[in-house]
Amino acid sequence: MTSAGASVVRTRAGAVRGRREDGLVVFRGIPFAQPPVGDARFAAPRPVAAWDGTRDAFAFGPPPPQESGFQGRTGVIDAPTGDDWLTVNVWTPDPDPAARRPVMVWIYGGAYKLGHSGSPGYDARRIARDGDLVVVTLNYRLGVEGFARIDGAPANRGLLDQVAALEWVRENIAAFGGDPGRVTVFGESAGAGSVASLLAMPSAAGLFGRAIAQSVPGPFFSDDLARDIAAAIAAEAGLRPTAADLSSVDPRRLTAVGEALGPKMREFEDRWGMVAHTLMAFAPVVDGEVLPTAPWQALAAGSARDVELIVGHTRNEYRLFTALGGRLGTITDEQATEALRTFGPGPGPGPGLVLVLGLGVGPGPDSGADGERAYRAAFPDASPEELYEWVHSDAVFRMPSLRLAEAQLAGGGRAHVYELAWPAPAYGGALGACHGLDIPLLFGTFGADLGLMLFAGVGSSPEAEALSSRFRTAWTAFATTGDPGWPAYDTERRPTQVFDTDSAVTPYPHETSRRLWEHHDFGALPLIG
Repeated sequence: MTSAGASVVRTRAGAVRGRREDGLVVFRGIPFAQPPVGDARFAAPRPVAAWDGTRDAFAFGPPPPQESGFQGRTGVIDAPTGDDWLTVNVWTPDPDPAARRPVMVWIYGGAYKLGHSGSPGYDARRIARDGDLVVVTLNYRLGVEGFARIDGAPANRGLLDQVAALEWVRENIAAFGGDPGRVTVFGESAGAGSVASLLAMPSAAGLFGRAIAQSVPGPFFSDDLARDIAAAIAAEAGLRPTAADLSSVDPRRLTAVGEALGPKMREFEDRWGMVAHTLMAFAPVVDGEVLPTAPWQALAAGSARDVELIVGHTRNEYRLFTALGGRLGTITDEQATEALRTFGPGPGPGPGLVLVLGLGVGPGPDSGADGERAYRAAFPDASPEELYEWVHSDAVFRMPSLRLAEAQLAGGGRAHVYELAWPAPAYGGALGACHGLDIPLLFGTFGADLGLMLFAGVGSSPEAEALSSRFRTAWTAFATTGDPGWPAYDTERRPTQVFDTDSAVTPYPHETSRRLWEHHDFGALPLIG
């Protein structure tokens, strides 16, 4: 039922009323599962209870509890409050069940401990309108609530929330004008790690046919490591790492417990290895059940051979974190040496590297002098800052992303590879094509969230708008037809779409780095002690 300013759609749980905005109908804050509190705390998501009458879907649901960096990342100052964290939002050109438009489902990033689908930077109106398709964004549990490996609770609850949201899409999206048989998941950073996880999860099989992973990070924990980290988190509150104990602490207070562990993580170096050199306590857990194997191994074994994939990264991934740490233009040769020895690949395969929001990556079995020698020999004319940035970018995002595409090919599937090379315009271009730049370009949200920093004092320009349109056209064309406009990747020609002022398809532009990392295994990080 529609009117001049509103539209009512009936979901399986009840009717919802959306608003007409800029040629679309938008529904916000629709619950896809019960609030995960009370006896549902730390449980797998449960079906939402039905309601009578028509529910207004005008406002985003509250963000899941998260660490104090939330406001700085999202730009949301007065976020809604409440326990109904597990909600979806829908942008549709027309909620006509006969329309059967393609559907895109966005999963936000934020190191598995920050994020909210209601953040202004994720306003999906331009994607839905330009692509003439339906866009869904979702919330999922973060931090201790979503990813701590605790007794009495399933692993990867945040990922299970994403599966539940995708099941909601399958069951309800036709009523909003979408085609449940043409669903594409897409996400950036931890959102891309989530997409990679979904490609490996049996419970997600068949819920989507296409996937886009933007800047895939390498953090995946073994079950033993994740349990040990959870024990340390619980100890901060004088508790055991059990659902029963942790349920005694309010979810909004429990975030501070996880956050408090950060400065103490170096104390666990003998047990956690490289993870102790970060402030990271959360990542997808290869538990053998919810996530049977890490994505690289799962895809190589064919877990997603029937899913069409886009995967890529930005050219200067790590420069954002160098800037946030106040180190741009200050890197010494000693700092470059430390980075090369910490992050550089060794002579053989290893367990992978890990980063969270620029807080650092620690050494692994393959690290040390071999990594430094390899990079210095490969890039003999590079400055200390260039070496510092290159090895961080390779280890953290670029090589995990590329290797995911190669794993998809090895498993009999198809993948398209891209790189964003266009520099962010703020600060005279000093940030380069840094991590996260693809978000404001894709959504066209230059004045929100990370876009405020990357386009600060500059805003959009004809060049930025043209590249933004190119991104959306490629992503929405892929969601509609499976063809983003450039050839699929292969291991002989390695065709890669490079997005820049003058975009072009070239062989993969970082062949030297690819060769340095070709024998390194990305996978679940082990418990050492």
